[in-house]
Amino acid sequence: MSTTSLRAGEAAAPSVQKQKYDMRRLRLILLIVVPVIAIVVGLYFYLTGGRYQSTENAYAKADMVTISPDVPGRIVKVMVTQNQMVKASDPLFVIDPDPYRIAVERDQAMLDKARSGVEAMKAQYRSAVAQLGLAQNNVDFYQHEYERQTALVKREFASAQAVDAARHNLDVSVRLVDVLKESIAQIVANLGGDPNAPVEKDTSYLTALAALDNARLNLGRTMVRAPFDGIVGDKPQPGDYVAPGTPVVSIISTQNVWIEANFKETQLTHVVPGQDVEVVVDTYPDHTWRGHVGSIAQGTGAEFSLLPPQNATGNWVKVVQRIPVRIDLDIKEDDPIIRAGMSASVEIDTGSGKSSH
Repeated sequence: MSTTSLRAGEAAAPSVQKQKYDMRRLRLILLIVVPVIAIVVGLYFYLTGGRYQSTENAYAKADMVTISPDVPGRIVKVMVTQNQMVKASDPLFVIDPDPYRIAVERDQAMLDKARSGVEAMKAQYRSAVAQLGLAQNNVDFYQHEYERQTALVKREFASAQAVDAARHNLDVSVRLVDVLKESIAQIVANLGGDPNAPVEKDTSYLTALAALDNARLNLGRTMVRAPFDGIVGDKPQPGDYVAPGTPVVSIISTQNVWIEANFKETQLTHVVPGQDVEVVVDTYPDHTWRGHVGSIAQGTGAEFSLLPPQNATGNWVKVVQRIPVRIDLDIKEDDPIIRAGMSASVEIDTGSGKSSH
């Protein structure tokens, strides 16, 4: 054997040993490490399976109101445009205020008349009370005169005619006292039972004041304002005649926005209000909103449909129902604007997996 052959054999021996070592390592990885990793991963998914519930059947919702006027009239001015952002109490449109301004002036005149009427009755009351005092003095006087004339007749110092005249004057004065008392009672009744009460407490005055307040209220209602912050829908047109209850303009809130997620009933086993939620709106796929489960509807969507299913019929097929879940968002100032109706994907962390069964 040559020297060259010996050297080649010696070089080949370590290479073969290295290959055997690598094979043993590979076998060890395949037989031990890989199964262990697979078991750990499988165990993780087994334990956490069902913890996260997600759905793409979710849509943005917001408070929306259709505004109608409280008083009828013709629109004379519109202060907003379509899709304009408005704040609460911002003016939207104006109904012709002239008829309502005239009504205010008329009811103000009626209030002044009611005040004058009450003051006049108070004056009549004071006059009647004074006359009653005078009439009672006359009664006392004619009573004394009658008794004096009667005594003189008995002593034959006066005639019977003088006695009759004294009697007549006494009867007239007594009758006048009764009449004045009835008149005072009537005035007191018209003044609500208390002739000394302030004018502002009189029923006629209060009735006129209520009519004036109503007229002022209707005048104020000719200016229609936004009930909350939001975005205006279709705007009204000047010249349109509107009536109470007639939809004129709609506003969608920009503040109170939430997600309505329609989960399958089988997904809600461990879902309860307060659990953390991640939301991705399709319009902004790179942005994630945080939120929590606000509430869960008491009925499925089918129960609130116009024609709910009649499962008592013979043609019955079991279908997994969906139940609306309200997701309240923790919106930040720098978050993109979410508009009502946008599609979204929702994932709820229930904190419960198969280990909790």
